[in-house]
Amino acid sequence: MNTLKIALLQIAPCGTLEGNLEKGIAACRKAKDMGADIALFPEMWSNGYNIYKRPVEQWTAEAIHADSEFVNAFGALAKELDMAIAITFLEQYEDGPRNSMVLFDRFGTRKIAYAKVHTCDFDVERNLTPGEEFYVTTLDTRCGKVKVGAMICYDREFPESARILMLKGAELILVPNACPMEINRLSQLRSRAYENMLAIATCNYPDTVPDCNGGSSAFDGVAYLPELDGSRDMCVLQADGAEGIYLAELHLEQLRRYQATEVHGNAFRRPRKYELLLDTKVEPPFVRCNRRT
Repeated sequence: MNTLKIALLQIAPCGTLEGNLEKGIAACRKAKDMGADIALFPEMWSNGYNIYKRPVEQWTAEAIHADSEFVNAFGALAKELDMAIAITFLEQYEDGPRNSMVLFDRFGTRKIAYAKVHTCDFDVERNLTPGEEFYVTTLDTRCGKVKVGAMICYDREFPESARILMLKGAELILVPNACPMEINRLSQLRSRAYENMLAIATCNYPDTVPDCNGGSSAFDGVAYLPELDGSRDMCVLQADGAEGIYLAELHLEQLRRYQATEVHGNAFRRPRKYELLLDTKVEPPFVRCNRRT
């Protein structure tokens, strides 16, 4: 069976860009030794998502270009290791810094350059510039081609994020993260995988990082198998809080058979009934509050 191996780099930052570069490269090399086809970093690895309880001017000054030496180093490494790498960073951008991810394929080619669409505007992320679009690319891997999309942390709390990635053909969604992964957030990821019949791999910081607790996870999106009487657990990996590299395995052929025969995803949608989703004038029936996500 075609098995795609995704390394979730649940590692703690070092406090400097140079330190994170060195540690990130070492983690990717270890992931390759473990047999990984894709290595995924937690959110904003370039500065360890260190944006809380600091002057805005201080942490925004740490933004780096998408074409910086830091980012390009992982492109070169992806080619050297013959392994795709999804590197995250605080991006220096003309309209203001962005929370970004670049996915390099195993040939070192940029396949996705994504900026977090749903920035946490109820908190310090209001100082970030949100992205404008969700992207899907065809990634050439050791076990064949797979269609990959991306969303970042708070994006998961909006069903539309994963839904549009599914409609664009995603089979796997990569999710860098930096917050406590508790039962409700894990349930969101499980739901996004279930309702869209796709796999979701999430990488978080370990519990040694403030306001994070590990819990990196992977859901394969396959809720039913013909040989089983009932449903199955879609969770194929659930890390604890410890720092480490966790390897999730995704059976592509199984997923594709499931997508071709089951009833979720795009099988029986009725888009004409959803016009209200496009109405930007609708006010929510609740008051926005401040919380960390």
